[in-house]
Amino acid sequence: MAAAKLPPQVLEALFSYIDISDLRNCALVCKNWYKYLNDENNDVWRFNCVRKLAEEALKSDVLKNVPTYKAKLRAFYHAWNPNDCSRNMYVKQNGFTVHRNPVAQSTDGSRGKIGFRAGRHCWEIWWEGPLGTVAVIGLATKSSPIQCQGYVSLLGSDDQSWGWNLVDNHLIHNGDNQGNYPTLNNAPKYQVGERIRVILDCDDNTLAFEKNYEFLGVAFRGLPNTPLYPSVSAVYGNTEVSMVYLGPPLDG
Repeated sequence: MAAAKLPPQVLEALFSYIDISDLRNCALVCKNWYKYLNDENNDVWRFNCVRKLAEEALKSDVLKNVPTYKAKLRAFYHAWNPNDCSRNMYVKQNGFTVHRNPVAQSTDGSRGKIGFRAGRHCWEIWWEGPLGTVAVIGLATKSSPIQCQGYVSLLGSDDQSWGWNLVDNHLIHNGDNQGNYPTLNNAPKYQVGERIRVILDCDDNTLAFEKNYEFLGVAFRGLPNTPLYPSVSAVYGNTEVSMVYLGPPLDG
């Protein structure tokens, strides 16, 4: 098969003109194409990364835990959805950080672009500004609200969302306090800038968190078999929250 004999230079030129959504099909053509596209740091992935991602994101440390060009692209396609956030929030130019405008008596939320209903997934979330009185991270379905009046735990306020309030270390679902998390005596409070890893296991229907590379335990069990989106809700004016998708969690 002639395609299997094309040199890397030709493959690079060929694949650079192909849309990212079609590259997966290209990898199925032959072993040579699969091997080339399986290199997540080759020039094809670098070219697409530079073309799709903002220069600000590539030069900052927002993607410091995402090692390859292909993984950076994947993180971008899983980042905050500018069309699925409160009217009082917007996604910054870097594509990974949502900014809450200083609007009084409002709680505002944002969801990721892609929801999950199968497999295991991990992403990082961190606050880049004050938490205020309520700062919640977790999951929501598409039907959960993304804005409400007052300062409340919006994420977790209904049966379509599950949240961890970083201010008081409480878990919230269906409007109810589900207990303290993590279940430690005098558990340390979140410090602005700390990266928290959110671990969703759709096969086991659980949500867990990890901080400073320490697994904090399962927070929620019995999650529904419906698309679940990385989510956040905030109340503090001009606070910013970043989210970076990492892929399947690493065990151990």
